[in-house]
Amino acid sequence: MTVDVSFLADLVTASHRIVPDDLPRLVQTHAERLGARDATLYLADLDQRRLVALCDDKAATIPDVSIDGSLAGRCFRSVTVVDTRQGDADTTVWIPVVDGTERVGALQLVFAHELPPVDVMEGFAGILAELVVTKGAYGDFFACARRTEPLTVGSELLWQLLPPLTLAVDDLVIAAAFVPTARLGGDAFDYGVDHTAANVAIFDALGHDLDAGLLATTAVAAFRNARRSKFDLTGTAEHIGKNISAHFDASKFVTGVVSSLELATGRFSWCSAGHPWPLLIRDARVVKRLESRGGQPFGVGPTSAVYVEQLEPGDRVLLYTDGVTERRDADGELIELEKLVDLLSHASPDDPPPEAIRLLVHAIEAQNHGAMHDDATVVLIEWRGLGSRQM
Repeated sequence: MTVDVSFLADLVTASHRIVPDDLPRLVQTHAERLGARDATLYLADLDQRRLVALCDDKAATIPDVSIDGSLAGRCFRSVTVVDTRQGDADTTVWIPVVDGTERVGALQLVFAHELPPVDVMEGFAGILAELVVTKGAYGDFFACARRTEPLTVGSELLWQLLPPLTLAVDDLVIAAAFVPTARLGGDAFDYGVDHTAANVAIFDALGHDLDAGLLATTAVAAFRNARRSKFDLTGTAEHIGKNISAHFDASKFVTGVVSSLELATGRFSWCSAGHPWPLLIRDARVVKRLESRGGQPFGVGPTSAVYVEQLEPGDRVLLYTDGVTERRDADGELIELEKLVDLLSHASPDDPPPEAIRLLVHAIEAQNHGAMHDDATVVLIEWRGLGSRQM
């Protein structure tokens, strides 16, 4: 089937003067130029359990679709095109909607006749992902669609602060997830990557209310400021601590880990501020805890010295907050983190690291007995190995 791809340029032009609520109409209009008789854009909810349809105000409500156990979910989980071709019946195609490597949702296209080229459909979905990200700053349509329960003010603050949950390049993957998404207290993470290194941090502020969110926000802002000022890890840790102690009273503090991974060599360096030690995962097993002695929380006193671990190609480092290790089972026993990390080895070989992390935090939530009283955040850093960067 031959398609006039000028509709993609027209889509970009038409998007310049729309508000977020106009996107469903824009999707349908331009999908028809692609040859589709129907089109629906779905976004993943904040918990990454369901795909939520974006509907025009005048349209009937379209049911959500489970990410687990559905064709649409398979498209989202594996980031691959999925279609249902059954004889002369309409063909439904699910296209992953991805902003860079961040999974945004899935696009459903229904065709009565021949399908257009896959790369054209993917290009269409790619532009829609960009529009969701950019137009989302101008209104609340996407944000409201993605939440399944009201967010606390602290959670609202932290969602605006966090970077994309996924970054992937040839030699590196960073994937993060957390629960509960609607009631974030003081957990936060951040990263910055250039052609030489990945600088990654995780923070856990004292408390579970808006004050904790403000503490975490200050820690992330200080981390970014230090990173952009080209401080080394020691200087970065000192900068974060000074800003916490300068703006909050002596009873307030933040634990955390700041780290740096040299992309060319796999040399991983970290500095801990009273925080749980990172885990080194090799061949789907936890092979060691990356220990660091003597570090005090940011805002309390000096952090640990800088420690170094040489990674092997394919190694993963898992950063996490103490909300992960404080979960208890039905017998009241603490749930061992290593047992939960074993889930990473059970993910399908076709599943990308973000999918493994999604399953991990869902397991943390499912295995906890009773209500969750603390955030649980995990950040996975995977080093792909020497010589994998392509310029």
